[in-house]
Amino acid sequence: MKSCEFVLFISSLACQIADGKSPEEIAVLSTFFSQLGDTLGTIAAFDDNNC
Repeated sequence: MKSCEFVLFISSLACQIADGKSPEEIAVLSTFFSQLGDTLGTIAAFDDNNC
């Protein structure tokens, strides 16, 4: 998959997840996925530096 295709996939997925949700629910989901991404990045960096 090319990078632009990946970006389009992510945008489409975000639209599908947000469909039918209130602005408050979307904000909570945004925070959740940001936290998840940050935590995964932290785990990857820690593992990379401690192997």
